[in-house]
Amino acid sequence: MTDRWPEIDEHIVSNRIIQALVILREVFEYSIPQAIDAFSARYRLLRETRPDDFTVSNEEYGRNFYS
Repeated sequence: MTDRWPEIDEHIVSNRIIQALVILREVFEYSIPQAIDAFSARYRLLRETRPDDFTVSNEEYGRNFYS
């Protein structure tokens, strides 16, 4: 299996939530709740390790996103 984490990470730091969730579900065969949990964990890790790569602040991230 190809490592898709760089692609997932790029979607996360660029505030492309749906795209990241789609790949998480596709690659790991996660249910929607599992994909959201994995996304949240990865988001926290990336905010700690790559804070300057994010295109929006933590406060703005996910604004106007409704699932």
